[in-house]
Amino acid sequence: MGELPDGDMNHAQIRYLEAKRSVDERSRSRRVADRLFEALPESPTVGEAGAGTGTAVPWLLERGVTGGSYRGIDLSPTVIAHAKRTQPAALRYRGYDVTDTETGGTVGDFRFGFEVGDALEELRGHSHDLVVAQQFMDLVPLESAVDALTAAVGGGGLVYCPLTFDGVTVFQPDHPADGEIQRAYHDAIDADADRETRAGRHLLDEFRNRAGSLLAVDASDAIVRPRNGGYPADERYFMSCLLDFVEESVPPEATPAVGDWLSARRDQLADGRLSYVGHRYDFLYRTSDEET
Repeated sequence: MGELPDGDMNHAQIRYLEAKRSVDERSRSRRVADRLFEALPESPTVGEAGAGTGTAVPWLLERGVTGGSYRGIDLSPTVIAHAKRTQPAALRYRGYDVTDTETGGTVGDFRFGFEVGDALEELRGHSHDLVVAQQFMDLVPLESAVDALTAAVGGGGLVYCPLTFDGVTVFQPDHPADGEIQRAYHDAIDADADRETRAGRHLLDEFRNRAGSLLAVDASDAIVRPRNGGYPADERYFMSCLLDFVEESVPPEATPAVGDWLSARRDQLADGRLSYVGHRYDFLYRTSDEET
């Protein structure tokens, strides 16, 4: 199911972004990521649409990016303030020598910063070696978003879209209302003209129909399961947020079964019996000269 409602992030939603980090790190396709770092030039210029709490920064450093720059853009002032405040400290905790700056910091020859704005507009006017749109493409109109991302990189630049949701959700154990609830929730998402539950499969077509090269694509399913009656990291909270999103989007007047479904799922979560699978794709695309 789509995982983020509209609107600015409050501190509970910052916790949600942090709680899903372990899920995302576990599910991101290693094969697509490896292909990305094979293709990435030394000291790259990186931009990110929907930067969230800035988790791409330690990921780039851990994967050996020691020079260049990162610019993360997000609509939420709360989230950007959190990223500016916490990422330098988190990097120091990991052992990096960080110099603070007004927007972020530097680690050796690598500088990073975060800013508030409409990422698709802000990135379009700059030439990047790589733009990242993680768990983002199901929240925006696909064609115009891809236009903006390809315009943000020069000929031969890279567009990386990991964790793109694709409209298949499984909660276990089975419940008689599963199909009805999923349809109602997805219908509520698709009623927003800017959002799309089947973004993954349509983004696959969008990239294949363009002049550049789809270098890699792979599934990156989110899988959360209990272990010995509990959940790793803060993943119980992540699961509770998914159930809250369903409750906010599916009115009981239209779907009476939602009340029983939510009650059963929350009991299963509390007892450490609820599992979740969300189908997603990772994409790596290289632009052609004619696109830019």
